Amino acid sequence: SPTRNPQRLVSDDEPGYDLDLFCIPHHYAEDLEKRLARDVLKMGGHHMVALCVLKGGYKFFADLLDYIKALNRNSDGSIPMTVDFIRLKSYCNDQSTGNIKETGGDDLSTLTGKNVLIVEDIIDTGKTMQTLLSMVKQHNPKMVKVARLLVKRTPRSVGYKPDLVGFEIPDKFVVGYALDYNEYFSDLNHVCVISETGKVKYKA
Repeated sequence: SPTRNPQRLVSDDEPGYDLDLFCIPHHYAEDLEKRLARDVLKMGGHHMVALCVLKGGYKFFADLLDYIKALNRNSDGSIPMTVDFIRLKSYCNDQSTGNIKETGGDDLSTLTGKNVLIVEDIIDTGKTMQTLLSMVKQHNPKMVKVARLLVKRTPRSVGYKPDLVGFEIPDKFVVGYALDYNEYFSDLNHVCVISETGKVKYKA
């Protein structure tokens, strides 16, 4: 859509960065969250509920909200914001099971009549987000927008695109910055592509 905010494109042949360069955690994250935070503020000055999708979204969610709060304090326009959480599970090893499970979180009926910003880590096929949007819309929110750190280019995509995107990345399984592989690697402060050795070592 021509009105959608442009994301940063990571090409399929992008070599990435040598791991030795990451002495400082998520060195390049600051520019990303600040830009997305400004985009969120442009949505309007009405009260908004920021809905974090756990587990993978918590780091991005926390950093994004920190920048939104900083901009709220230092700009003429601001958005009153509260937070809520939902936990979803759809992956085993490096593949989506196609079965999206809600394994915890608050009652979504609290979103009725609210402006909702859903914040998650990565869109792969898009099926999980379509399911979550269907769940949220059953409770008649006033508005729903989706902010996503990463969108993967994959032939398995159902075509769903979020409203706000940080980076578009190749069809590779990434971990770190709270993204996990069978609960491992989420403690990394930066995003990496998991190796085939790692997939085998930590396979469920």
